[in-house]
Amino acid sequence: MTGCIFCKIIAGESPGTIVFRDGQATAFRDLLPAAPVHILIVPNKHIDSVNALEDEDEQLIGHLFTVARRIAAQEGIAEGGYRLIVNTNAHGGQTIFHLHLHLLGGSRMKHPMG
Repeated sequence: MTGCIFCKIIAGESPGTIVFRDGQATAFRDLLPAAPVHILIVPNKHIDSVNALEDEDEQLIGHLFTVARRIAAQEGIAEGGYRLIVNTNAHGGQTIFHLHLHLLGGSRMKHPMG
């Protein structure tokens, strides 16, 4: 999608610290981290939000979670624990309209959220 910063990072047209890439997903460090480890995991296919998912995207979304597990292990946060967050639309806190998973870890997460 033209103008989408995540699409530009995936295409190599904008800088990003890539930590994972395959044919379905790309993961890169968040520029404004909310935790010691804050990585964004995005589908290479542009999907605006959870609300825009199609039935055929089900396997792709599962893949994003598998990628999150791999990266958590790679970053050394799997055993201690981590948080995965998906924000959807404005009231859900989504500011970039390309579906993405936030992988947060490296310290104890605070609760409650919201």
